[in-house]
Amino acid sequence: MSEKPDEDSKTEEPSEKKLFDAVEKGNTPVSREVGIFASLLGMIIIAKFFLWDSTAIFISLLAGFIENPADWRFEDANSVSTLLEMVSGWIFVFLLPIIIILMLGSFAAAFMQNPPSMVLHRIKPDFSKLSLAKGFKRVFGTQGWVEFAKAMFKFLAIGSVVVIFLKSEIDGVFNSMLINPAALPKTMLDMVLRLFSAIATSTILLVGADILWSRKQWFKNLRMTRQEVKDEHKQQDGDPIVKARRLSLARDRLRRQMIAEVPKATVVITNPTHFSVALAYDSEVDAAPRLVAKGQDLIAFKIREIAEKHSIPLVENKHLARSLYAQVEVEQMIPEEFYRAVAEIIHYVSARSK
Repeated sequence: MSEKPDEDSKTEEPSEKKLFDAVEKGNTPVSREVGIFASLLGMIIIAKFFLWDSTAIFISLLAGFIENPADWRFEDANSVSTLLEMVSGWIFVFLLPIIIILMLGSFAAAFMQNPPSMVLHRIKPDFSKLSLAKGFKRVFGTQGWVEFAKAMFKFLAIGSVVVIFLKSEIDGVFNSMLINPAALPKTMLDMVLRLFSAIATSTILLVGADILWSRKQWFKNLRMTRQEVKDEHKQQDGDPIVKARRLSLARDRLRRQMIAEVPKATVVITNPTHFSVALAYDSEVDAAPRLVAKGQDLIAFKIREIAEKHSIPLVENKHLARSLYAQVEVEQMIPEEFYRAVAEIIHYVSARSK
């Protein structure tokens, strides 16, 4: 059983196939800080547009119940159940927009980082992750120290923002309590909104750095060893021996097809021994002579042999035979620069056959 390659041996950049396979398997770069930042933005939206009105409605409903308790008679279990259902409905209406906004923020944070995909095997239990050694490495490895550094940065940054913010707002809160206590809830809500905004602003730098770090770390984890690169190329291109065998078979099939076309030729131009080129031409069908077969050495001899067997004229022209062999492929019409020379040969052959 082959051992898993260590990190030091992974010196090659990941291939496009390796990256594509990782994404297909659900292995994508994810920044946790983006989700936390999205939750903060969601809380700001809730505090700005929903919390005050929802709280006011909820408080008025509860106030009506508290101010007129005599209207509610708890005579049996049904009356208690009715009250609980009503209070639960009020709480549900109060919490529904909050839950929806936080869920939308989480989905947006995930979709902005990576396109959604269904990867069922990721939900399978992986008992190898229960290893104490791997857990120790995760906690005290590079990733663990990075998470610790991020946590310390968040603690210091958010703690400093909260302390500075509370120091600047404490006098306003006490004044509101003394001058207009009824305005205290509104004052507190405004303070919470500004606090969330300050925290979100202070963590933007951390979010950006974490996005870059997570993608860099993901790319690094997908690096490949030289052997993995070779194996992937072999898998994509096929085994060299098998590939050479397939190429040989294809060439043999092409030769057989080409030899089968020689009896249809009008003339065979030879070197005379090393090259043979068979041309076919029908003035009523073809715009120009067409090369139906060509060969060198043994194949050239085979073409001449078949031509003689089927009484196809053989014309010796060393320069023309070599040029046609080098420049024209099988089943292609000859280029214009050969028109004159080939026309003279075909005219000569036609005149001699008459």
